[in-house]
Amino acid sequence: MAVLNKIRQRSFFLIIIIALALFAFVLADLFRGGGFSGNKALKTIGEVNGNEIKTSDFQNRLERVSRGRSSMSLVNNVWNQMLNEELVSQQVQKIGITTDSAHLRGAIENSFASDPTFQDEDGTFDYAKVQAYVADLKENNPDRYYSFWTNVEKDLLKNEASNIYFDMVKAGIHFSNKDGEIEHKASNETLNMKYVQLPYSSIADSTITVSKSEILDYIKARKKQFTQEANVDLLYVKINEKASLEDENAIKADLQALIDNSVEYNSQIGANDTIAGFASTQNVEDFVNANSSNKYNARFQFKDKLSKELADNLFDAEIGKVYGPYKEGSVMKLAKLVAETKMPDSAKASHILVSWEGLRTAQEVTRTKEEAKKLADSIKTIITKSPKKFAELAKTFSADNSNSGKGGDLGYFTPGAMVPAFNNFVFENAKGDIGIVETQFGYHVISIEDLSDKKKAVKIAEITRAIEPSEKTIGEIYAKASDFAQNVKSKDFKEVAKEEGYSASPVSEVKILDEYIPAVGQQRSVVRWAFNKENEIGKVKRFDIPSGYLIVKLVKRREAGLKSVESASAEVLPILRKEKKAKLLKAKIKAPDLKSIAVSNGTTVRTASAISFKTGSISGAGVEKKVVGTAFGLKEGEVSTPITGEKGVYVVEVTSKTPAQELASYKGVANRNATTDINSVQTSLAKALKEKVEIIDRRADLY
Repeated sequence: MAVLNKIRQRSFFLIIIIALALFAFVLADLFRGGGFSGNKALKTIGEVNGNEIKTSDFQNRLERVSRGRSSMSLVNNVWNQMLNEELVSQQVQKIGITTDSAHLRGAIENSFASDPTFQDEDGTFDYAKVQAYVADLKENNPDRYYSFWTNVEKDLLKNEASNIYFDMVKAGIHFSNKDGEIEHKASNETLNMKYVQLPYSSIADSTITVSKSEILDYIKARKKQFTQEANVDLLYVKINEKASLEDENAIKADLQALIDNSVEYNSQIGANDTIAGFASTQNVEDFVNANSSNKYNARFQFKDKLSKELADNLFDAEIGKVYGPYKEGSVMKLAKLVAETKMPDSAKASHILVSWEGLRTAQEVTRTKEEAKKLADSIKTIITKSPKKFAELAKTFSADNSNSGKGGDLGYFTPGAMVPAFNNFVFENAKGDIGIVETQFGYHVISIEDLSDKKKAVKIAEITRAIEPSEKTIGEIYAKASDFAQNVKSKDFKEVAKEEGYSASPVSEVKILDEYIPAVGQQRSVVRWAFNKENEIGKVKRFDIPSGYLIVKLVKRREAGLKSVESASAEVLPILRKEKKAKLLKAKIKAPDLKSIAVSNGTTVRTASAISFKTGSISGAGVEKKVVGTAFGLKEGEVSTPITGEKGVYVVEVTSKTPAQELASYKGVANRNATTDINSVQTSLAKALKEKVEIIDRRADLY
């Protein structure tokens, strides 16, 4: 009590202390988030030339397209859509494109032409019905009018303005008759030539020295090509939660115990009671459903549809034989031969589906289930008397649009291809039989058109158990993963992994918006952790994944900007090495003719025929566009100077040229090229606009 009294006496000071602590906590969070502006991403996910893309708008769009799914690919798709829309919108405003009521009317007609609400009795779009709909909405449901229809009009006008902009750009794309002639000749003109190739492979890489300064100079001269996004290198070990041999044996023992009868104490009768086992039970379906991971399958199967294990051990066995337990993939199974029969392995049938209100197949159907049954009975009566009327009645009454136009013909199908009730009727009756069955789709009036010869089939009951780790095994794996994560914090990651029997996998250049880790799958949380500035290089963390654990080490972090010499060397080194080899090889070419060049360099003169300028391919050498381009600039019999190619240094001599066939007009070729460019306008234009504007992207702050 004395303590409580002292607390009451000092309550004012206690409140002040708590308030200061809370204030300090808020300040710390603000500083960690970049101050009071650190939560800007909560309001705006991005900016284009200062124009904001609101997070709420982005998330609404994402919700519409994702339909409950979540992935960075969807986030990126929505981002690109909204970014492109904003880029075009800014251009529309800059140019001064405007839209009016005529544009809106045209856009409404294009968007709602197929909507039955706005069609007349002939199925033709009627704009007056749109006007009536809008007027009614505005008067009787103004909230809906302002929240829905005004936004529809706004979006339609925005799209119209964008279309006008794209049409203006497309109008500027033109290919002349001369352009068509050049394209035609590039595709159809050919030449034959002789050549000598001095391959780069003739000089060992080890003899060519490329300095870091040379690589750096190359990168600086091509900054756009070697600009990189921020990225990180990771190292990880994946530890799977998998069942041990002890777990497998335990599952096997559990299944083994199900075979024979067991004795259990029955409290209701106050004595022991015998429980029928799998081998002797009279109710196989209930027994399977009570003891198996999968429900009982009552379907008959042919031998070629069974697994080899069951085909070899049960197909020709006596009814009632039990086989197993046995392992099949990731499950343990116990199987019993329940029955055998003879049945066709294929059938041909037609059906008329009669649905009723409430079923997913019942589009605009108002009849009740009772009315549907009466209709199905009437159709069956008519068909029984006049089978030829089946096709006509199917076109009129069947709700199955996939085959009603074909008179309800389903073609040939195998056992199990149809839902159970449908399947059973067809395969358990005779050719020519007509009947009605009910399924989740409605009432089916079925006519059996054809049945193949009967073959032996069997019904096998299977009890399955997934081979999963026990609680004990899960605990042991968790302890191992935790110990490994702790050990590698102070020791070499790869060495510890090797000692403990794990494989350490490197992942290079993971970007800030990536979400997949090779051989692991979607791991966005790992990427976000790696890019968190609070995590220093060398930090290790354990992540829980569906299949177990992922222990990840942050190895390296690279900022956005020009690539370093180390990062670019893998790409630049072969290029510079090739350039130096080309100089050395060119110095070896001193003779004026191919034969002398070949002899002095220990090689031969090769020939190549029907070379096309457009393909740029040389038989025996591959694609060498620079070499081919040079050859087309030579006269027949003319020998080129040394040419630096992709695979070596070349000297060529044109032996003959075959000109392209002259056309009366090249306008068709020109028009095809224009069409190709016009079709790619939006993609090409978006790419060009992105390079000219300032874009702030905050996706990584939210996703």
